[in-house]
Amino acid sequence: MDQTQQTPVPRPLTGPAFGPADAGRAEWLVVLLHGLGADGNDLIGLAPVFGQFVPSARVLAPDAPEACDMAPFGRQWFSLQDRDSMVVYAGAVRARIDVDAFLDQSLAALGLGDDRLILAGFSQGAMTALHVGLRRARSPACIISYSGMLVGRNRLEDEMTCHPPVLIVHGADDEVVPVVSAAEAERTLLADGIDVMAHVLPGLGHGIDERGLVLTAKFLQRLGIAA
Repeated sequence: MDQTQQTPVPRPLTGPAFGPADAGRAEWLVVLLHGLGADGNDLIGLAPVFGQFVPSARVLAPDAPEACDMAPFGRQWFSLQDRDSMVVYAGAVRARIDVDAFLDQSLAALGLGDDRLILAGFSQGAMTALHVGLRRARSPACIISYSGMLVGRNRLEDEMTCHPPVLIVHGADDEVVPVVSAAEAERTLLADGIDVMAHVLPGLGHGIDERGLVLTAKFLQRLGIAA
C-alpha cells in the first residue's frame, strides 16, 4: 500500500451570489449546485425566488471545479462519461471534498452554523447535494433535489452522519435522469429514517418549473424556514 497517498486537497469554488434580498444581515445560506455542462449562472436566476421565500438568505451558486468532459463548454462536479456505479460513486466522493470545504468556508464567512444551510441542486448538482448533505459532520437545515438521484444508495446507511429533511422534485417525463430515480431515493431515505417529501410532476421533463418552486416554498414553510 502506498503510505504517501493523501486525501485530495479541496479545489476552490467560486461563482455568482445574491442577497440577502432584504439587504440585512444574512441569517440563512442557500447553496445551489448546477447540473452537468452548466455553471453557477445557470441556477443563480433562482436566487430572487429563494429571496422571496427567505428574504434574509445569502444565495451562492458555485461553479463546479472541473471543465465538462462531455461538451465544449460548462462545468462538472465529476465525470459521467463512465456510468458504472462504482465510478460515479468515486466521482461523488471526490466532489464531496470540494463542496464540504466550500460550505464550511461560506458558513464561517457569514457566522452561521449548518442549521442555517439550505443545500439544493439540479441534476448532477442534486446528486452532489444529496451525497454531501447526508454526510456532513453537522446536519444542514434541509436538502432540495431537483431532477436528481441518490448515488451509492447501498452505502448510505453506513455512511450517513445526519438526517436532514429532504425535498425531491422530479419530472415524470425526464429524458435525462430516469424518473424511477425519485422513487428509489425516496424509498432509501425513508428506510434510513429521513423525513422526505417527494413529488413527481406530470408533463415535466428535465428541468425546474413553477410547480417545483411552489413545492419548494411549501417545504420551507413546513420546516419553519419560510413565512
